[in-house]
Amino acid sequence: MKLTGFELRRVAMPLVAPFRTSFGTEHARDVLLVRALADDVEGWGECVAGLAPLYSSEYVDGVAQVLRSHLLPAVLAAGELTAAEVARVLQPFQGHRMAKGAVEMAVLDAELRAAGMPLAAYLGAVRDAVDCGVSVGIADDVGRLLDEVAGYLGEGYRRIKLKIAPGWDVEPVAAVRDEFGDELLLQVDANAAYTLADARHLALLDAFDLLLIEQPLPEEDLRGHAALAAKLATPVCLDESIVSAAAAVDAIALGACSVVNVKAGRVGGYLEARRVADVCAAHGVPVWAGGMLETGLGRAANVALAALPNFVLPGDTSASRRYYAQDLTTPFELRDGRLAVPRGAGLGVAPLPDVLEELTTAVEQVTAR
Repeated sequence: MKLTGFELRRVAMPLVAPFRTSFGTEHARDVLLVRALADDVEGWGECVAGLAPLYSSEYVDGVAQVLRSHLLPAVLAAGELTAAEVARVLQPFQGHRMAKGAVEMAVLDAELRAAGMPLAAYLGAVRDAVDCGVSVGIADDVGRLLDEVAGYLGEGYRRIKLKIAPGWDVEPVAAVRDEFGDELLLQVDANAAYTLADARHLALLDAFDLLLIEQPLPEEDLRGHAALAAKLATPVCLDESIVSAAAAVDAIALGACSVVNVKAGRVGGYLEARRVADVCAAHGVPVWAGGMLETGLGRAANVALAALPNFVLPGDTSASRRYYAQDLTTPFELRDGRLAVPRGAGLGVAPLPDVLEELTTAVEQVTAR
């Protein structure tokens, strides 16, 4: 595909309610969209980087800078290329996986639209709908948490994930398990808030028959995760630590995890995300699709990814209204606890023009030099 240019578009997306984790509280997303332009087709990518470098070292202003100054000029200078070649072209630039993933997503969407092929089919999906879980942020008190969980279960979500942090862990988990029973699929996510010294305390969570505990220790502490996993009955799942398929292989070999959360933005794109899922499958490690408060664009791609064979646990592929009163695309709606996999070419969705115009805060063009 011969690309003629790219558009960088910033979009302000207020959340329906504040979302609190161990590393901060989000009230809105400043979304950076990448639009790939060719002579007869366009494609959309969404960057999942946050406003500040809290979840990862990448943040939206930094992503915009590296895209305009380095990554997009390199892709345009490459001439004709496929989405599968984007990673090779961008390989000389170290890191910046979220930025690279947004570029690849835009080029892949354009390529598949031109070919008339859905992303799910291209990736190798085996389901036409995926089971959905929901991520529940840290609440002001246990009573409010129980009300929030009850609401999500009433909507049909098939799995609940509770964000935890020191001082907000055993008590809320115990309350949710007691209130909603043993049949509830329940897991927790620490976002790297603990250390190995907390192992005895974290072992108290074993009493609640959790699906998993996600990323309890810092990103680079694979040996610590392996030591912790040996002390817990609850399976350890890695998120922030899994930045590539190679990282997944290392983590599994060390015994640092027995489940993996796959986030395409975190690993550099949906093609690498598929490789992560494949290597995990080869080692007998199940995976599930994480979420990063995506708009309908990223949500469409995540749902397609979650339809692959080794995604056997409900992911954080929530309905649009979980986060946004007005999504950028036609909203994703829950049906019997599931979301339908888009069937249209490419992502299968596109921004609603009027909504996109209303929520856009800045636009810039990047063309070949």
